[in-house]
Amino acid sequence: MLQRLIHDVKESTAGALRLTSLAAAAAIALFVTIAFLCAAAFVYVLQRYGPVEACLSGAAVFLVVTLIAVGVYTARKREMRRRAEEAAKAAKSAAATMLTDPALIATGLQIVRAIGVKRLIPILAVGGIALGLMASRSVAGSGEPDEEE
Repeated sequence: MLQRLIHDVKESTAGALRLTSLAAAAAIALFVTIAFLCAAAFVYVLQRYGPVEACLSGAAVFLVVTLIAVGVYTARKREMRRRAEEAAKAAKSAAATMLTDPALIATGLQIVRAIGVKRLIPILAVGGIALGLMASRSVAGSGEPDEEE
């Protein structure tokens, strides 16, 4: 189970890094393209209609670009949230299945008999604290996207 968790973290980190570098390259190319298009449009409108109209047309171009970027960001954020919710449901299902497995329960009872209850209580206390921290961290992580909107 720990290997699966590590694999999931590595996979999500690698995906985020790829998306970030791709987004940075696209942003730079888009910035240069828009700068040249805006300069050409500004000069054209300035010569044809005047400075006020040229400034307003430049503002309109940047407004359209901003609205497109916000739309793409929102769609991507919703998709990532949906995937995270599906992964959380799958993890809860796997954990519930594992705790109801008779072989796992029998193994746990054998460990308790071998170690002893008095030695096992501090280990379980530390494990419970760690589990509580992990649970609160996952609840806080799932609650953050709702606050940003």
